[in-house]
Amino acid sequence: MKAVAYYQSLPISHPEALQDVQLPDPAVGEHDLLVEVRAISVNPVDVKVRAHMAPEAGQAKVLGWDVAGVVRAVGGKASLFRPGDRVWYAGALHRPGANSELHAVDERIVGRMPDSLDFETAAALPLTAITAWELLFDRLQVLANSQPSGKRLLVVGAAGGVGSILVQLARRLTGLTVIGTASRPETQAWVKELGAHHVIDHHQPLSQELKRIGIEQVEYVASLNQTDQHFDEIVAALAPQGKLALIDDPATLDARPLKTKSISLHWEFMYTRSMFATDDRIEQHRLLTELAKLVDAGIVASTATERFGAINAANLKRAHALLESNAARGKIVLSGF
Repeated sequence: MKAVAYYQSLPISHPEALQDVQLPDPAVGEHDLLVEVRAISVNPVDVKVRAHMAPEAGQAKVLGWDVAGVVRAVGGKASLFRPGDRVWYAGALHRPGANSELHAVDERIVGRMPDSLDFETAAALPLTAITAWELLFDRLQVLANSQPSGKRLLVVGAAGGVGSILVQLARRLTGLTVIGTASRPETQAWVKELGAHHVIDHHQPLSQELKRIGIEQVEYVASLNQTDQHFDEIVAALAPQGKLALIDDPATLDARPLKTKSISLHWEFMYTRSMFATDDRIEQHRLLTELAKLVDAGIVASTATERFGAINAANLKRAHALLESNAARGKIVLSGF
């Protein structure tokens, strides 16, 4: 099968940072689906893995953890899907990625695609939607209730992939007042369009920006990038007994400033369930099923903003470079081989 892979960790500008290759078709486990990959999207995790996780000598490593495709075959104990079903999922980090014509995935972390979306538009959502959903409802334990609660959520980095879906979920499925951060006019407009009640500039002190719009403190913060740079201001912005959830990887994080306010700290990593084969990993199947209903009902919209063409090394290198620039808005999608 055709695939895009790398053999060593190299800067994305290097000619061999990503390569077009031919690989054997994947083996299918008893709970697996064999999926014909129709579209994929690119996430910061792709960049991090490529930069820091070199494969064994001579081995090809395939990235890609956002997929929309069609089931070709099912494993002996798989029961949720049949050949021909249109599916979407984010896959498992410890297994080969899906930048390939065929991909094997445990059906318990797969959902049926929304009927209203094409493959490209659907591929933009799974990883970021699972991350945002788990962060909001599992880590921060916000109640799914559309009645105004009087509580506020600050989303730091609201224009990126996770932020773009988190803002939608928080605005449409909870009673929170949603404040997003973005620094450029076009990204601020995007966050507002997604449903944020307010948008502030994260290049300015967050606590001062909140006061500028008449908000003294917030009960929840979702910090999606550059947490180490914003940490002091996040602590200042959080109310006593507030909650902070993050998804990025600061080199160091001194949590002691959280103590005096009794602020709780939560880390969201959407691969935990698949990586540790937790008993509740089917929750991601249920989550994606519910998300498909929300998309088809017009409550949640795809965050695909950049269409980079066919799935090949040249286009994926462009996508990685854009993500590394920190100037991306929404999600980058590719389709077809």
